[in-house]
Amino acid sequence: MLRNGLEPWHLLVVAIVFIVLFGSKKLPDTARSLGRSLRILKSEAKALKDESVAPAAAAPADPAAR
Repeated sequence: MLRNGLEPWHLLVVAIVFIVLFGSKKLPDTARSLGRSLRILKSEAKALKDESVAPAAAAPADPAAR
């Protein structure tokens, strides 16, 4: 039944459904807002990663060395 998975014509059908549902005028705005959301998510993930690495690097390795 789902032997071949996602084929190119499936993507075409999904694209046509999106165009019919949202209209061709709203699709660029939707894509733009999705891009902004992904950029924000990426920057926040990078900030969290940098934040989790920075305190470990700033702390001395041996507390008795003070």
